Amino acid sequence: MLWGVEGQRVIVEVHIGQGLPSFVVVGQPDVACREARDRVRAAVLSSGLSWPQTRITVNLAPAEVRKTGALLDLPIAVGILVASGAVAPDRVQGMGFLGELGLDGSLRRFPGVIPLVDALVASEVVVPHDVAGDARLVSNRTVHGAGHLGEVVSSLLGLEPWPEPTENFGFGSTGTSVTGGRADRNEAESGHNAGLAGPGGPVAIGSAFKAPLDLADVRGQQLARTAAEVSAAGGHHLLLCGPPGAGKTMIARRLPGLLPPLSVEQAIEVVRIQSAAGLRVGSTLPLLPPFRAPHHMASAVALLGGGSAWLRPGELSCAQNGVLFLDEMGEFSPFVLDAMRQPLEEGLIRVDRARGSVVFPAKFLLVGATNPCPCGWAGVPFGQGPSCQCSPAARQRYGRRLSGPLLDRFDLRVGVDRPDPDDLLSGVASESSAVVAERVRKARAMAQERGVECNAQIADGDLDTLAPLDCAGRALVERRLRVGTLTARGLARVRRVARTIADLADSPVDGVLPTEALHLAIEYRRVTLLEEAAR
Repeated sequence: MLWGVEGQRVIVEVHIGQGLPSFVVVGQPDVACREARDRVRAAVLSSGLSWPQTRITVNLAPAEVRKTGALLDLPIAVGILVASGAVAPDRVQGMGFLGELGLDGSLRRFPGVIPLVDALVASEVVVPHDVAGDARLVSNRTVHGAGHLGEVVSSLLGLEPWPEPTENFGFGSTGTSVTGGRADRNEAESGHNAGLAGPGGPVAIGSAFKAPLDLADVRGQQLARTAAEVSAAGGHHLLLCGPPGAGKTMIARRLPGLLPPLSVEQAIEVVRIQSAAGLRVGSTLPLLPPFRAPHHMASAVALLGGGSAWLRPGELSCAQNGVLFLDEMGEFSPFVLDAMRQPLEEGLIRVDRARGSVVFPAKFLLVGATNPCPCGWAGVPFGQGPSCQCSPAARQRYGRRLSGPLLDRFDLRVGVDRPDPDDLLSGVASESSAVVAERVRKARAMAQERGVECNAQIADGDLDTLAPLDCAGRALVERRLRVGTLTARGLARVRRVARTIADLADSPVDGVLPTEALHLAIEYRRVTLLEEAAR
């Protein structure tokens, strides 16, 4: 069964004994699992197989674990056929089965196939054809895909071979090239293949989809573009505040194209989480970091994960190793936003329920975009757009949706003004994502020399060594600390951002932070119009 992003093995035991015809499922099945009695019987009869007219008892072990969903339909059906003598026991030795059955015997897809297959100890696994590609993606087992119960029985009896896979898969020691597959329901993936080293040898990952969005499409907005580059290079959370149509969403959606490609380990982690969340993974490991953009009406459970019977990962976990974009951030529930504070610090989410606790990974880059007020036009100079129609009280209520502790976790807070008409009409292209991504790659390589993936992960105790301050820098931050515009947490974040800015300027890896980089890092934490309205 699926528990968070991990699978738990369930053993299906079937006993056929004397007595009146009956079918009982024990072992704490939920409603959907208990209804397997009717689905399995109809599927077996629809497949042209005989149904034993006697007492059937199915036990789902371990008995103390609650069983949920309909993915045990197929193992229950195969167990009954083995117990009744229709299939020899040695034909299913060392095999595992997963899948929901339709009344006509068809096999249907189910969520979480990747972690569930990984939890099995069988050398061969039979799953529905629709999810066989996902299971083959990261599994070193032999995965058979079938579309109907009759196909499964014919293959077990040796009457027909197992259906051949219709797609190519690229995880293994042979370095097979990967092409084709289904598109994920989010951003399209990169159109390049990359040979990366995995646990079993070189692994080719990638797909044939279109390239990510290009930063060259953004005209003007140099401050916001630079902030996006610093965010990608150092893994720093970014907040963009400005009027409608200023380009906040355009910049945010192009940020994944600035990040380094996923490693094999990161890609496997991403597909495991997305499979557990019920998303379509496809038959290729993704190169491009995931990009998730939930609607502002999303609940706390939808963002953080959880639920009742099925504890599924939320949007924060689905953005693992990628970007979580909260558009119209001022419209999100304050309760939902404040629930993100702890995951932003720890990189994981703990969901506690009466039946147990689940830990979801949540290491992502947060990008928020918000208007300065409900109408969106606060701060626009006279004559350059509509004037703000919001009352001071309405602006204050809107600004308080983002609490101070949450804002303090944004390393970069940038005001985005309306673009200059000359920039929009000049026809001169800006720097492309490829050029910026190369600078980001070099900055991340410098961070790896310090023993971290990016500068945002530098521990507080290592800042004096990896991001030291000189006398001028100490005087600069001391003034901000004494007037209260900088907190202790903010000071550590400012030093990490300054380290990233210095890396982008090719400063020494462990040298003293340049005063210019420190000053720019402080300026990137300036109070936005949204924060001014809340005061």
